Amino acid sequence: MNLILLGPPGVGKGTQAKLLIDRFGIPQISTGDILRAAVKELTPMGVKAKGFMDSGALVPDAVVIGIVEERLAQSDCNPGFILDGFPRTVGQADALKQVLAGLGRSIDHVVSLSVDKDELLKRLTGRRACPGCGAVYHIEFAPPKTAGRCDVCPGELFQREDDKEATILHRLKVYEEQTAPLIAYYESCGLLRSVNGLGTVEGIQGEIVSRIQAQAR
Repeated sequence: MNLILLGPPGVGKGTQAKLLIDRFGIPQISTGDILRAAVKELTPMGVKAKGFMDSGALVPDAVVIGIVEERLAQSDCNPGFILDGFPRTVGQADALKQVLAGLGRSIDHVVSLSVDKDELLKRLTGRRACPGCGAVYHIEFAPPKTAGRCDVCPGELFQREDDKEATILHRLKVYEEQTAPLIAYYESCGLLRSVNGLGTVEGIQGEIVSRIQAQAR
């Protein structure tokens, strides 16, 4: 089974991906992770990517797509895979379709998780981190025993720049601009499975599996 997970920052893609890995026995493929691995291992595409990264330039789509192709060709992807964070644009979706066709494969389901903006802001701006040991908390969902203090070490918790409201609003704006056309793209292909990302982890997982199985009948 070949899946794509779509959703804005804070919607819970990572949590749901881990459960899908256990359920279906297929790997999660994050473009950030495979890009770093390709550069470290000096794969042909990793070498190209390193050149751009060393010069401070963005890695172009063609190289990112090449790295995705290298990863999908590995044997652990034979039973299927979960793409997380890719594609981000319709252009990348078209390129992915061509790559998969070359491998004799195609996408089976695109799971789109959605949560309203106020909830996303609450989830993301509530995160706090410890500068000492790296432990992460949430002021509402996973608070420390003592407000503002780490449970593991005496560190004073702080809010990362990435978790501040202005930064998050920008990230959500970029996501909406890039991904709204992508959702329409996969809907027109009959592959989109829209799931409400608000609820318990188990309940959301159940809805994802139900939507996938309903299409398989």
